[in-house]
Amino acid sequence: MTGHHAGHPAGGHHNAGSLHDALFILLFLVLIGLYAVAVKAANRRFDRWPAMRTICWILGVTAAAAALTGPLAARAHDDFFYHMLGHLSLGMLSPLLIACSAPVTLLLRSLTISRARRLSAWLKTRPVRLLSHPVTASLLNVGGLWVLYYTGLYSAMQHHPVLHVLVHVHMFVAGYIYTAALLCMDPSPHRTGYGFRAGILVLSLAGHGILAKVLYAYPPGGVPIAQAESGAQLMYYGGDAVDLILIFLFCLQWYKSARPGKRHKTASSPAVS
Repeated sequence: MTGHHAGHPAGGHHNAGSLHDALFILLFLVLIGLYAVAVKAANRRFDRWPAMRTICWILGVTAAAAALTGPLAARAHDDFFYHMLGHLSLGMLSPLLIACSAPVTLLLRSLTISRARRLSAWLKTRPVRLLSHPVTASLLNVGGLWVLYYTGLYSAMQHHPVLHVLVHVHMFVAGYIYTAALLCMDPSPHRTGYGFRAGILVLSLAGHGILAKVLYAYPPGGVPIAQAESGAQLMYYGGDAVDLILIFLFCLQWYKSARPGKRHKTASSPAVS
């Protein structure tokens, strides 16, 4: 055995990995169960919750699970290509699917009126408004990747378990906040128009694409050239595939908002009431 696995019993690593996977899988099953409970509660008070949103939640949780457990998570420690595959799954695909499941809307519908009002008030607080603004969200998402790969953070996270967890938490949360800020499937404290959000989307796509090209030419410290090149290519083309879905959904929303009879609603995101 080589690398950071050297000097450790194979059985110990296998048992630790199995426990890690089991705990995460249990967590993901709980999340799916909680969503189902919320759907049942919401259906008692409102129109039937769309099945497609439930499917998006299940697929989103599954995408996160695939990145954090099993062979992909194991290979990601040693191979930049698999790390990047995990990034696409955890930081892009899963957040997109979770955002499409409208979890905040579901939570507001499933809660009692008093609790829903408290949640709505919290969503309008200054910290939440700042974090959920499209500009802030894009900086946290795309800017965070530049920080990860060109400050030594990527190398450090391979040797510090807590840092490793924090980076992955940030990767998902930043991806979700960014996607939610652009698509606004849930109520938003901001009334940013589609034109403004389209500009943020274009700049973010450019920042992500440029980073992929820079990674190809200038690998992060400690990453072999071959792995950096394959990982950068995956980031570029795989990221484009997920971004195409995001662009399609965004343009579809914009088109629907501009149809006759809906112009009075403006092209702004739904505000938190």
